[in-house]
Amino acid sequence: MLNPATGELEAPLTAAEFEVLPGVPEALRRLQAAGYLLFVVSNQPNYAKGKSTLRELRAVDRAMRDALDAMRVRTAAVYYCLHHPEGVVPGYAAPCACRKPAPYFLLKAAREFGIDLSQSWMVGDRATDVECGRRAGARAILVGASADDSRADWVGRDLAEAAGHILDGTRAPAPGRHESRADGAEDRSV
Repeated sequence: MLNPATGELEAPLTAAEFEVLPGVPEALRRLQAAGYLLFVVSNQPNYAKGKSTLRELRAVDRAMRDALDAMRVRTAAVYYCLHHPEGVVPGYAAPCACRKPAPYFLLKAAREFGIDLSQSWMVGDRATDVECGRRAGARAILVGASADDSRADWVGRDLAEAAGHILDGTRAPAPGRHESRADGAEDRSV
C-alpha cells in the first residue's frame, strides 16, 4: 500500500488496510493449477519500527490467509521477516539473516519442500525481491508500474502478466525491458 504521509510503499498496518488487487486471484489460481507451489516471503518491518503491534500484524496475516482461502488459493508456506536495522523495538531492531534481499526464506522453502530453486521464480515489486531471488539461484520477475531493474530476468506490469510469462514459457526479453502481452492482463503480487 502507498503511505501518503511518506510516499513509500508499505505493508498494511491493520487488517482493514489489506486489499487484494484486481487480477491477483486468477493469476494465483492459474499458477496453482499448473502445479506451482506458492509461497509468501515478505519483509514486515512495521512492528520493529514501532508502527504496529504483533497483534495487528497477526490480524493482517489472517486477512491475507482468509482472502487466499476465499480465492481458493493455497500457499505452501508464508514467511515473514519482522526485523529492521533502523527499528526501535529491542530484539527486532537489528540486521538479521532473514530480511530480503537475503535468500534465507527461499533457501528454507527449498529445504522444507524439496524445491529446485533453479526451476523456480521469485516475483516481487522491489529490487530487493529480485536480488533475493537471484541470490537463491531462482529466476526473478519485477512487477509494478515503474518496474525497471536490469538484474531481473523479466519485468512486467503486474502479477497477471508475470504469471502469463511463467506459464507461457516465453523467453525473457533483454533485462530491464518490458515485454507486453496481447491479452493486456493486469495486476501485481499479493
